[in-house]
Amino acid sequence: MSEQECAYYRSLYEVVMCINSSLEPATVLHAIAEQGAKAVNAKACSIRLLDRQGKTLLAGTSHGLSKGYLRKGTVEVAKSRIDQETLSGKVVQIKDAGSDPMFQYPEAAREEGIASVMALPLTVDGRHIGVMRLYCSNIREFSQSEINFATAIANLSAMAIENARLHQALRTDYELLTAYEYTMHE
Repeated sequence: MSEQECAYYRSLYEVVMCINSSLEPATVLHAIAEQGAKAVNAKACSIRLLDRQGKTLLAGTSHGLSKGYLRKGTVEVAKSRIDQETLSGKVVQIKDAGSDPMFQYPEAAREEGIASVMALPLTVDGRHIGVMRLYCSNIREFSQSEINFATAIANLSAMAIENARLHQALRTDYELLTAYEYTMHE
């Protein structure tokens, strides 16, 4: 087994352990972003989720990006070709985000030191609920093994997000039921 394959297994192990140890979405997503970036030697990773209307990608978490870059502006699906293609279910690579018209904020990418980007869909039950992006500071192409690993991490992210949503819905239902029963017996 190569050193890179060992790094993938270690990262996958860390992600799964975090998912199993916490129902707190912020904690789980941050661990996923950190491990995803480390495993493919990326500068940073972000996870964004679609809003209810499916028009905007909202910040979920990130690792390795500055606050200034995260505040660059709203990520509108209609203005971001990379996200349009990713949300159709494709893994998209951009060699140079600072000059590629698919990228919504090329100047912000140059200022942040971002060159190459890989974007992957977050998919649950056939629905695309968001996007995971891996950012590199150098111009490069991701290998097929990196794409396969990142796809596994993106799929785990989507499952963790869905589990957190279901847990929150159950908690809300339980609290409403408890409040109703408490009111009935007073």
